[in-house]
Amino acid sequence: MNSRIATWNPLSGGLSGSAWHRPMTPPSTGKLEAILLLSGGLDSATVLAIAREEGFALHALSFRYGQRHERELDAARILARTRGVISHRVVDLDLGAIGGSALTSGTPVPKGRTPGDLASTIPVTYVPARNTIFLSYALAVAEVLGVWDIFMGVNALDYSGYPDCRPEYIAAFERVANLATRAGVEGTRSFRIHTPLIQLTKREIIQRGLSLGVDYGLTHSCYDPNDEGVACGSCDSCQLRLKGFAEAGVTDPVPYQGGGPQSP
Repeated sequence: MNSRIATWNPLSGGLSGSAWHRPMTPPSTGKLEAILLLSGGLDSATVLAIAREEGFALHALSFRYGQRHERELDAARILARTRGVISHRVVDLDLGAIGGSALTSGTPVPKGRTPGDLASTIPVTYVPARNTIFLSYALAVAEVLGVWDIFMGVNALDYSGYPDCRPEYIAAFERVANLATRAGVEGTRSFRIHTPLIQLTKREIIQRGLSLGVDYGLTHSCYDPNDEGVACGSCDSCQLRLKGFAEAGVTDPVPYQGGGPQSP
């Protein structure tokens, strides 16, 4: 499985090759640093704002893993550029070579699933071991940079039932992080996986993000956008997003195919 790391320096706006190296850090932030898994979606944008509010300087990490909704990476780049991260790395990782998911293949993305469906079945949009792979990369970067904190936007309430979004999974991976790394064994601190959204509803996530100034018009959630990157409005991710905005009493600022639905 091939991968390539590109490091984006927000201070110059450019990509700086493929080496694993410490990005330039603003000289006098005096902040703790953390890794942020930044997909470009609503949840990761909210976690970005929460982590910054908590005083962390962030190294953002995104993945081009063969997803059909690669439009989310455009959103991730904009968020990284406008929300003050230290660096943004995009990892090329071909999970489509493994298969097993509608997000990395030509298998149709389910549309119009009912709340009962969302609660009872793991859909074909599940990507095998995706969060384990992403967290492993984040852990490796954290170990190289001497960073002990990793933030991600998983949620176990308003979600599609993915097993790698549950609290027990996150707790298990955190144990692995501290058992399977030299830094974890020899260090004076422990790796921590921060999941501030894991027990929030989508309404609560949106309300929290708005209180922190998140511009959700910059985010992308849809699993099956059209060629122009416009959201379908009926996949699981779109439905959960629209439900959250409706329950929050706020208009979703992103466009949808056919012109809606956007408002509550």
